[in-house]
Amino acid sequence: MATSLLDVKGLNCPSPIIQAKRAMNSLDFGAVLEILSTDSGSVKDFSTFCRATGNVLLESGEDDGVYRFLIQKA
Repeated sequence: MATSLLDVKGLNCPSPIIQAKRAMNSLDFGAVLEILSTDSGSVKDFSTFCRATGNVLLESGEDDGVYRFLIQKA
């Protein structure tokens, strides 16, 4: 279950990553951020973001053009 929701639908790179970074900075350790995006590049971007920051990509998927990510702050 997500602690917080970030809706970045309609935004293109790098805006989703920038907003996710800000949102993650405000969360406590172990909290989960749910991100909704329509940018197809966000699949690769959020995977790279998690590797670079040490956060954990718990889940990712796509439904009708909306990409959903669950990222846990580590």
